[in-house]
Amino acid sequence: MLKRFLRVLDQPFAASAALLVLRVVAGIAFILHGFGKIQAPFSWMGPNAPVPGFLQALAALAEFGGGIAWILGLLTPLASLGIAITMAVAVWTHAMVLGDPFFAKGGGGSYEPASIYLCVALVLIFVGPGRFSADAAIFGRKT
Repeated sequence: MLKRFLRVLDQPFAASAALLVLRVVAGIAFILHGFGKIQAPFSWMGPNAPVPGFLQALAALAEFGGGIAWILGLLTPLASLGIAITMAVAVWTHAMVLGDPFFAKGGGGSYEPASIYLCVALVLIFVGPGRFSADAAIFGRKT
């Protein structure tokens, strides 16, 4: 059942190449975002964080591990789901809790980056990683 879920949609060459570029660039960004967090996964938000340590660890794993998975195109739907949930929480936190604008002029908090990364995760959930991925090599392609 899981193997069938992880089979990759057969995409044209150009679409698969574009998905590869998207995965690699966004994956590098997530590795960099998650690297500091994965160093202290249960406490990266600080001692007075309103978020329990296990949820902080899940976010750190989603970002760092998800970035690696995106680059490889490995378990892409699962990695994308973890990143999408993390980014949805980030959008909610910045937009609703902190009241940050979508785009911050001259610095400051905003929810623009988290929104973009959420959209990338949704594309990879629904479209898949493309033919140039470990998922395609391991689980095959479906038409």
